[in-house]
Amino acid sequence: MLRPRRAIALAVGATLLALYAAVALLGPWLAPVDPNAQDLLAVLEAPSREHWLGTDQIGRDMLARLIVGTRFTLSAALLAVAIATALGVTLGLLAGYAGGRVDAAITGIVDLMLTIPNLILAIAIASVIGAGMTGLVVATTASFVPPLTRLIRGRVLEIREEDFIKAAIAVGTRRAKILRRHVLPNAFTVIVIETSLLAGQAVLVGAALGFLGLGVQPPAPEWGTMLGAGREFIEVAPHLVLAPGLAISGLVFAFNMLGDGLRDKLDPTYRN
Repeated sequence: MLRPRRAIALAVGATLLALYAAVALLGPWLAPVDPNAQDLLAVLEAPSREHWLGTDQIGRDMLARLIVGTRFTLSAALLAVAIATALGVTLGLLAGYAGGRVDAAITGIVDLMLTIPNLILAIAIASVIGAGMTGLVVATTASFVPPLTRLIRGRVLEIREEDFIKAAIAVGTRRAKILRRHVLPNAFTVIVIETSLLAGQAVLVGAALGFLGLGVQPPAPEWGTMLGAGREFIEVAPHLVLAPGLAISGLVFAFNMLGDGLRDKLDPTYRN
């Protein structure tokens, strides 16, 4: 049974993410004006009744850009985590169950990549591939595969020693079937919890790449890109940084709350 604090965390995280998802899906219809429409007579306006979150350096409505930009930020994070999960789980299953040279090869590459901080690795990859959505997703994905692989490998090593796995091997069950029907379902809890927590990190990595000019390129209203463009005007128009910054913080908070709630619900050994 969930304790009240964790039950609240799960409910709050799920509710916030549902709201973000709704805004991402309905963004073009929810935006009060065209997010790329320029009004050079209303440059760097502070929040007002006409522009609730003010305007940017070329007179574009910040609220409209923030709403439409939800789709870019959320989709990039979810896509990167989905691909990283598929790769990390596959490699972790192979390394943990096959053992021997396969395990040594995969573990060696993973350990090498883990010596490089996630953000530094993402920046390096995005610089090579080039700025844009593709580079952003690939860079974020590559930075998450090593830790996921290591985590899944550790869980598989534990499951491999269980009696039901030994019984399946004894009756001649094929390795692929054991992985699919016995190992993967028992590692599912770890995968779900880690994926939900990594999604928040993916938002931060994507925002950092956008801030550095390596993410989605203008005029697309991606939050990290908006944050980077607004830093030059922070003294005269702080709303250019506050609006996307708070949106990013809210999305990361939602993923973290969801991850904490899922961990308490799905992992009976967690009692923090």
